[in-house]
Amino acid sequence: MAATVTKIDNRRFAPGDGKVGGPTVRAAIDAFLDSPKVKGNPNTLRAYTNVLDRTGQHLGFGRPLAGVDDDEIGGALAALWSEARPATWNRNRAAVGSWLSWCADKQHWTGPALPVATERRRENNDDTKAVSRSRIDRLCRRRDVPLREKTLWRMLYESASRASAVLALDIQDLDLPNKQARIVAKGGNIMWITWGTDTAHLLPRLIAGRQSGPLFLSEHRPGPHRLATTDPKDICSETGRVRLGYDRARILLAHHGDGLRLHQLRHSSATHLGEANVSAAIIMAKTGHKSLRSVQRYVKPGLAAVHEATETLSSPRRRG
Repeated sequence: MAATVTKIDNRRFAPGDGKVGGPTVRAAIDAFLDSPKVKGNPNTLRAYTNVLDRTGQHLGFGRPLAGVDDDEIGGALAALWSEARPATWNRNRAAVGSWLSWCADKQHWTGPALPVATERRRENNDDTKAVSRSRIDRLCRRRDVPLREKTLWRMLYESASRASAVLALDIQDLDLPNKQARIVAKGGNIMWITWGTDTAHLLPRLIAGRQSGPLFLSEHRPGPHRLATTDPKDICSETGRVRLGYDRARILLAHHGDGLRLHQLRHSSATHLGEANVSAAIIMAKTGHKSLRSVQRYVKPGLAAVHEATETLSSPRRRG
């Protein structure tokens, strides 16, 4: 008589979870976004919400989390971001991985994990990514570029700040007379950013008398679903429009700037300060970097500075 083999499912099922009464994908995402680690930093919350909402929509919000397998996670990442730049892929992969790890390790819910095949992608450093002041100036003076974009790009360059932090600014964060604003820096710390005359000239026109709400707004009012799923803090009560998102800002700069990336404005700012012999300590204070090693990557002299230094090696009669 042939023996009967019973397959044992050795995955962990905590009481009340799994395929019987466990959380749905939507509930698991909401719980993670409501955790202190995430909701304590508005920038992190906004970034994770965007990534996980798209992932959840692809997987199916109403499905039990325990019914999703690893390959489906890999498939969702591939479908949504396979064509993205390595930095974007790695950032979004990490966000999904953080969510899944939290579900397993903190909540003990049965669910999928990042598949082994879904690997980080190599991010190649590009020593030529700092762009000239004249290119940035020409871009911000073009008549076909809207005021919102000009203001954002000027502020990113003059403040040397992260795009996510600047996009998170509210009007009430601004100190216009002193050309400064409070932002939430990486790690949740509060710091001041400063800007110059060009940004100061544009800001009042962009604000246009508004007293509060997001500084940078979307072009149009959102539809009912988008409005219902948007944090009230990201909605302008006066116009009904919502905060401009990172992805949209990235696309607009790439379109008008011939492939220019948001981070290049910050990198160019720090590089130009370094070329002007501004001290590393001042650059660290301006950019918010915590380590000298990080700043050294940004203040690496550009090609023009190398040419200028090379001239000092020439015979005095032949210089220039």
